[in-house]
Amino acid sequence: MEKYMTVRELYEGINAKDHTLVDGFKVEIDGWIRGNRFMGNMGFLSFNDGTCFKNAQLVYSKEIENFEMVEKIKLGSAVNITGSLRLTPEAKQPFEILLDKVILVGDVEDSFPLQKKKTSFEFLRTIPHLRPRTNTFKAVFRVRSILSFAIHDFFQGEGFIYVQTPILTSNDAEGAGETFGVAPDFRHPDSYFGKNVSLTVSGQLHVEPFCMSFRDVYTFGPTFRAEKSNTTHHAAEFWMVEPEIAFADLYDDIDLIQDFLKYITRYVMENCPDEIDFFNQRIDKTLKQRLNDFINKPFTIVEYSEAIDILKSAIDKGHKFNNSNIYFGLDLESEHERYLTEQVYKGPIFLINYPKDIKAFYMKQNPDGKTVAAVDLLVPEIGELVGGSEREADLDKLKKRMNELGMNEANYDWYLDLRRYGSCPHAGFGLGFERMLQFVTGIENIRDVEAYPRTFKKCDF
Repeated sequence: MEKYMTVRELYEGINAKDHTLVDGFKVEIDGWIRGNRFMGNMGFLSFNDGTCFKNAQLVYSKEIENFEMVEKIKLGSAVNITGSLRLTPEAKQPFEILLDKVILVGDVEDSFPLQKKKTSFEFLRTIPHLRPRTNTFKAVFRVRSILSFAIHDFFQGEGFIYVQTPILTSNDAEGAGETFGVAPDFRHPDSYFGKNVSLTVSGQLHVEPFCMSFRDVYTFGPTFRAEKSNTTHHAAEFWMVEPEIAFADLYDDIDLIQDFLKYITRYVMENCPDEIDFFNQRIDKTLKQRLNDFINKPFTIVEYSEAIDILKSAIDKGHKFNNSNIYFGLDLESEHERYLTEQVYKGPIFLINYPKDIKAFYMKQNPDGKTVAAVDLLVPEIGELVGGSEREADLDKLKKRMNELGMNEANYDWYLDLRRYGSCPHAGFGLGFERMLQFVTGIENIRDVEAYPRTFKKCDF
């Protein structure tokens, strides 16, 4: 009698010290064919059931039932198989399965676009419903799942409260106005809610009130930006991780960022070793070294003003930037951020104390009157990975800043209440989930770490 098992259970069982899986052990598995080759008297099926990244090798001969069907079975076909386990510790794989029977559950038409040949990421973006069947995207979306769990695992382990903040909002946390309006009738955008409503660009404003009650909180959910950008790091829909901590200043925020990112990176490396090996071999040969350095080395803290001086000095020494107009008040571009992390500090840096005019209204104003207690974490290959700050807890200073920016104070009266009733120093940050995925996989384009990417002029599925 065969025992129904998964490929993952087979690998785990054979690798266990006290495993009972021996030669001749009868198994039954459902899954999909990843390759089929017949060589003289012996055939080999590459098989995966979705439970782990590794494939299993299935072996058949001309004596198998329905040999004609098995010999011609196509890549992508869904099958049910039964067979006998054979341990192969000296081979690349620790076992193979000698087939007794193959049942074709779901055949594949000849038009199936995925074949045993190299396929570009650009083409695969046109078939997002099929690309998870490729090795690269099987690895990407398994890592995405594990990374998502690691985020919750970290915060729950630290006693944070998870808050599901709204997707529909009448506030713009960034003040940029690049939002998607929401209305059942676009001729009358305020007909449903009685006011203009948009998809959220951030959950921060809505999670802050919970910080004033629970102390340590976080939100993790979808956010939306209507930027007309087609860069490799921008998408119209993406996910954000946004914690807030009470009785905390900028340096407490920095400590949290560092602890959090090192934890989730280590978690992925420990729980997705096959996928990380694959990315290191196929996508970025420096990936494992870079991630190990990220986990094991401290991050450097650098003043924004110091970074400006470094960039000016680089230009004086002959370095060419696309934008060489470097001045205090410049909102650094990716090329500047990458120069600092890759050429100067050769690792991640916390850039702190930015000019207030290029940062959001809610950030704590420093005594110099020019800067705010903001922090961006810049990393090699990506640029900005995290943006955070200590929040302005002084009601009068916050109202003054909002007036300077021409904001409608009445729309934020509920937010100002947090400063009226039991305010305290607090801080937080935002991590773009997809950018973190790019960092831990080496994948260059954000479209290739999202299941169904939505970008400027692209929403096809």
